[in-house]
Amino acid sequence: MPELPEVETIANGVHARVRGARIVSVWTSGKPQTFKSPEVEIEAVLTGAVIERVRRVGKTIVVSLGHRGTSKADSSAALRNDKQRLPNGKQKGVEQAEFLVHLGMTGQLLVAEGEVPAPAHTHAVLTLADGREVRFVDPRRFGRLSIVREAYAGPGVEPTTIEDSEFAGLFKGRKIAIKAALLNQSLLHGVGNIYADESLFRAGIRPTRPAGNLTKAELGRLRVELQKVLARAIELGGSSVSDYVDAEGMSGYFQIEHAVYGRGGEPCTVCGAAIKKIVVGGRGTHYCAKCQR
Repeated sequence: MPELPEVETIANGVHARVRGARIVSVWTSGKPQTFKSPEVEIEAVLTGAVIERVRRVGKTIVVSLGHRGTSKADSSAALRNDKQRLPNGKQKGVEQAEFLVHLGMTGQLLVAEGEVPAPAHTHAVLTLADGREVRFVDPRRFGRLSIVREAYAGPGVEPTTIEDSEFAGLFKGRKIAIKAALLNQSLLHGVGNIYADESLFRAGIRPTRPAGNLTKAELGRLRVELQKVLARAIELGGSSVSDYVDAEGMSGYFQIEHAVYGRGGEPCTVCGAAIKKIVVGGRGTHYCAKCQR
């Protein structure tokens, strides 16, 4: 499943390519599971809307929608309305809505020229005024598309900006393993299996330790290493260990720097001991028994 760095990379790539573009038509596949909101609602809200911003919240891609003009005159009027924003950033007389894209296990959000054939398992196509298309592709159909009528904040706290005291407070008194706590999206949204394993290794913390038993110093170290790992993974375009590609269909490179994830039985890059693979909270977990205490 794409995690925070992969979703961030995709969201940034889509934003750079389609910000300010107007959606002129919407096609959906009608396949079960994919649509959390009714397809008719998705089509009605997106058609005619302008893409103001594409961002990541947790593991969700959030497309903020704006002006719904359908002609040059309408678009000019909409641009004038930029000067009529309310203090909270909303526009007078414009209904606020956001389009949420959760990639699930195998989802991809691609920007392509209209004449390029759509891949198999394409479940939504947003045709833009310039002829390009934003395509949601998902072979296993675990992804979800939906509409919300307010700014989407996500289920937990943003891990890339959380401060020491708040980070430590998330785990106080919790008896579950720290690896399972890191994966709890209601605590920190966006952290997944890869980056939990990698950050715990770099912090020297064994994934099975109860979260509430970690010292203040250990939690501080974990927060720093988690943020370093996420930043580095974003810099390298994420980890392509399965079906993940960015908005242009390109793979990421952070998997080259994985110290433990996916390396069960291989030697630790620090001490040479064999990397162990166990199950924590129902998830495959990789760690070095010598380096992590």
